[in-house]
Amino acid sequence: MYLTERIINHSVYGTMPPDQLDTTFAALADPTRRAILARLASGEASVNELAQPFAMSLPAVSKHLKVLERAGLISRGREAQWRPCRLEAGPLKEVSDWVENYRRFWDDSFDRLGDYLHELQTREKPDGPSN
Repeated sequence: MYLTERIINHSVYGTMPPDQLDTTFAALADPTRRAILARLASGEASVNELAQPFAMSLPAVSKHLKVLERAGLISRGREAQWRPCRLEAGPLKEVSDWVENYRRFWDDSFDRLGDYLHELQTREKPDGPSN
């Protein structure tokens, strides 16, 4: 059983441990957290700056930041009284690599469909489809 789980985990998750992938996807599942990451993609920001666009309390925003921090998607620094949050894109790269396998699958599927449609078109007679 253990060997089977390792094989499945390796083929499904690649080199990324399943718990890290799960943690990253769980953090990305919430639209508020995705918005926070989008804001941090343009540069570091304080908790107050990150909280401004949301109709929620600072403690609620802090909870979202803790989820992102545990997932390794952000880090928090300390500069005097200011604690800037920074985007840490490493886990996003791992997710991108994981999703890339599926993009190749769909590209190959669409290529095969295109080949099949081309084959059907070349079988048709010039005066219309054959019966």
